[in-house]
Amino acid sequence: MAPVCISDERSVAVSAERFWKVFSNPPAMPKLLSKGDTRHVWWDVRTLLIFSSQRMVEVALGGAGKLKTHLTETKLEATGAGSCMAKLRVECEPEDGGSLSPEKQKIILEGYFGMLKMIENYLVAHPAEYA
Repeated sequence: MAPVCISDERSVAVSAERFWKVFSNPPAMPKLLSKGDTRHVWWDVRTLLIFSSQRMVEVALGGAGKLKTHLTETKLEATGAGSCMAKLRVECEPEDGGSLSPEKQKIILEGYFGMLKMIENYLVAHPAEYA
């Protein structure tokens, strides 16, 4: 069966430029995401591509849970001086070759948007960082 593609977008109350500075600095991610929240697991990252001109990050992960393959694309588009739109696209292939229920698709998207929200909250609380 072909991989499952799910996507969504959310507005972010931080400029695309500041948000991008975090994405283009992968060692910063654990600092921003480790504020006592143990729900996030760092999977085996096979490929990390950062496209600066497009403000896009593409991550290919090894098996994650019941997924045989997992590719995530995050793109940031400026919407104002202090805001942007985060566009997320996830392509994955379940181990059993089946499809993902709408509930599982929502869980995957909410997990990624939860991570983006943690970064947003950190940047709002620390306006001098990544300025």
